[in-house]
Amino acid sequence: MPCTEKRARLLLARGRAVWCAYPFTIRLKDRVGGTTQPVRVKIDPGSKTTGIAVVRENGQKQHVLALMELAHRGRQISKSLEQRRAFRRRRRNQIRYREPRFNNRTKPKGWLAPSLQHRVDTTKSLVNRLRALVPVAGISQELVRFDAQKMENPEISGIEYQQGTLLGYEIREYLLEKWGRECAYCTEKDTPLQIEHVDPKANGGSNRISNLTLAWAKLRRSPTGISQR
Repeated sequence: MPCTEKRARLLLARGRAVWCAYPFTIRLKDRVGGTTQPVRVKIDPGSKTTGIAVVRENGQKQHVLALMELAHRGRQISKSLEQRRAFRRRRRNQIRYREPRFNNRTKPKGWLAPSLQHRVDTTKSLVNRLRALVPVAGISQELVRFDAQKMENPEISGIEYQQGTLLGYEIREYLLEKWGRECAYCTEKDTPLQIEHVDPKANGGSNRISNLTLAWAKLRRSPTGISQR
C-alpha cells in the first residue's frame, strides 16, 4: 500500500526493502502478510495509447495510486508487415515463379490482426505486472462508442443518417477527373463547380454517371439552353 517518500527512502537505505523500476514500487523483505485495502485497475483503451489507473477504493471515495500511459506500436507493426510482404513477393518473382497461395491458408478461431494483437498483449502484460505488485480486487474497462453524426446533429434520422456526410463524394471526384476540373460548357477553371445533368431531369434525364457533368456555379442549364444566374 502507498507510503511517503521519506519512509520509502528509509526502508531502502536500511535494507528492509527492494525496489522495482517500472512502475516504481518497493517490496518489504522482513514482513509477511499485513493489512491491505482493495485496489481496482481501470483501463481506458485507445488506438495509439492506453491509459491505466490504479485506484484504491474506500466506499464512495477513490484515491489514485498510479497513472500510466501505454504507447502502442500498431502503425509500426503494420508498416513492417507491408515491407515483409513486398520483400517476399520480390524474392518469389526473382528466383522462380510460384502461383500465389491464399486459398489453403485459414485463420484460427479468435484470430486478430498483429497490430491489434500487440495492443491486447501489451495491455494484459502490464495488468498482470500490476496484479503481482498490488492486491487487485477488480478490473474496469471503459467501452465507449462515438457517433459523429449524432454529436453534430442530434436530430438526424432516417435516410439522411444512412447516407452520411460523404454522400456523392466519389461521384464528384470522378467527374472532376473526367472533365479536367473545369466547366464542361465554358472551360472555366479555379471556380466553384456544381454537378449538372446533361439531359435535364425535367425532360426525363436519369442520375446515371453518364448523364452527369460539371458546370460553373454562375451558369444554369435549362431545358432550352444555358443561362447565367
